Amino acid sequence: MKEALIVSNVLLWLAVMALLVVVIALSRQIGILYERIAPMGALMMDSGPKIGEAAPVFQLPTLGGGGLQLGAPGSRSTLLFFLSPTCPVCKKLLPILKSVKKAEGDKLDVVLASDGNPPEHEEFRRRAELGAFAYVLSAELGMRYHVSKLPYAVLIDEAGRVRAKGLVNSREQLDSLFAARELGVASVQDYLDPSRFAKEQA
Repeated sequence: MKEALIVSNVLLWLAVMALLVVVIALSRQIGILYERIAPMGALMMDSGPKIGEAAPVFQLPTLGGGGLQLGAPGSRSTLLFFLSPTCPVCKKLLPILKSVKKAEGDKLDVVLASDGNPPEHEEFRRRAELGAFAYVLSAELGMRYHVSKLPYAVLIDEAGRVRAKGLVNSREQLDSLFAARELGVASVQDYLDPSRFAKEQA
């Protein structure tokens, strides 16, 4: 009986040690996986005006009356946000855009852009309470920036130059546009690219 207890204790301790090794190995693998899928910024497509280039200048009418000049040098930066009334992700980001406008309103203009039927957009603008934003409809604007998927955002600085751009599906990706400008890089992906660190150390 005593020998059976000793054997069972030894087996239990061996099982515990084996489980400990497995947990340590899994923890290490999770750490490696996290590094590989580190939070990324807005997905930048290498098309349209390049980072650092002058933004195309547009003079456009706005919904609700009035006009707006986009892309020209001025005293404030511009966040150009391409959206659609039928895009669920765009709608999810609207409260975030309102928050950004409130926080950065003294140095940043937020402009909503789309194309299509004006009455549909007027209804969407009213229903989503977007009266505080400039809202323009222009198919040419989207074509000049090569916007193929939504939501898409472009950050233009005071000098009228494109500073960051890309697909934005979350607050983190939207914030990454401002981070890219502050870091002086084309995108957060570029900043996190391991080859960039290798070049800096060479």
